[in-house]
Amino acid sequence: MVSYEDALETEGKIVAINSGKSMLPLLREKRDIMVIEKKGAERCKKYDAVLYKSGGRYILHRVIKVRENDYVIVGDNCRRLEYGITDDNILGIMTAVIRDGKKELKSDSFICRLYAHIWCDFFPIRAALIWLREIAYRVAKRILKRNRT
Repeated sequence: MVSYEDALETEGKIVAINSGKSMLPLLREKRDIMVIEKKGAERCKKYDAVLYKSGGRYILHRVIKVRENDYVIVGDNCRRLEYGITDDNILGIMTAVIRDGKKELKSDSFICRLYAHIWCDFFPIRAALIWLREIAYRVAKRILKRNRT
C-alpha cells in the first residue's frame, strides 16, 4: 500500500474518500472525495484545509491562524484548537471536494471561500455550539441508560 507521502511525491496529488467526521459538514464520511495537492515551499494561508500527519495518523483540518513558526489548526466539526503544527508536518493542501462522486467544488470557489470564512471567523460561537451538543448528547445517553435499567 502506498503512503500519502509517497503518492504526493510521485503524483503530486491524492484523490481519496474522506474517512472521519472532523470536517463535517464540508466532508461527509465515506461519501465525499477530497483532492489534496502536495504542499510547496510557500506557507499555508488562513482558511486552507491541510493534510498533516500526527502520531501516525493522517489528519485534514483547517488553518485558522498563521503564526511566525507554526499554525493554529482545527477541524470544521471540532472545538479544540491544535497548536504547533509546522510546515514540516503539512503534507498537502485540499484543492477540491467531490460531492457524491459527481459535483466538484474547488477550494478557491466563491462558495468554498465563503464557507471557510464563516466557519473560521465565527469559531468561538461554533465551538460553544459543539460543546453544547456534546453535553446534550451525554445527558441524553445517561437518561436512556437509566430508563433501560
